[in-house]
Amino acid sequence: MMAGERNPASCYLDERTFRLCCQLFLQHSETIQDGWSWEQIKGTDEGFMKKTVLMPVKPSFLHKQHECSMQDENMVTDDVQANVEDETAGVQAVCEIHAVLRYEYHVLYSCSYQIPVLYFRASTLDGRPLSLEEVWSNVHPNYRQRLQQGPWDTLTQQEHPLLGQPFFMLHPCRTEEFMKPALDLAQAENNLTFLFITHPSSVLCQDKV
Repeated sequence: MMAGERNPASCYLDERTFRLCCQLFLQHSETIQDGWSWEQIKGTDEGFMKKTVLMPVKPSFLHKQHECSMQDENMVTDDVQANVEDETAGVQAVCEIHAVLRYEYHVLYSCSYQIPVLYFRASTLDGRPLSLEEVWSNVHPNYRQRLQQGPWDTLTQQEHPLLGQPFFMLHPCRTEEFMKPALDLAQAENNLTFLFITHPSSVLCQDKV
């Protein structure tokens, strides 16, 4: 194997190793307080890593995808500001945010692919879930061209394997491709916490307002 090439076997891990990686990852997350936690499925030994973030977007994104009257817009804006103030107390930028989405990320182990898989769902703060088309249109510009070439085999919607609810999913075959820039950066910085997804919002969301 030539220098610099990756060992294909290193792309896979068993479930025991996944759990160990999760423990180490969550310890680091607690240290830096970035909000990851472990969600245990009641009555089973199964679980997943979870993180919820609020992501500001350009107001035009929501207006294009979900038309509403000016009165409704004012009500949504008021609700957004109230909710953001509740969930991100002390953030001065709240008054400047006109549209906010809530992203809930889950990292699960896939027995079929033998890798971590990213599931997520997105909604406005008033509870309206985003459609698959809206999620596609909100992908970071750096990844949009690749998504347009094969949207159905990159970001799709399917049932959450542990919760039985509709979620979006980054296809396992695309995980390494989408994570390569983050992995390369972490490796260059000799950062061992790059085992898997650290900040998925940087991949799935556009630049902030």
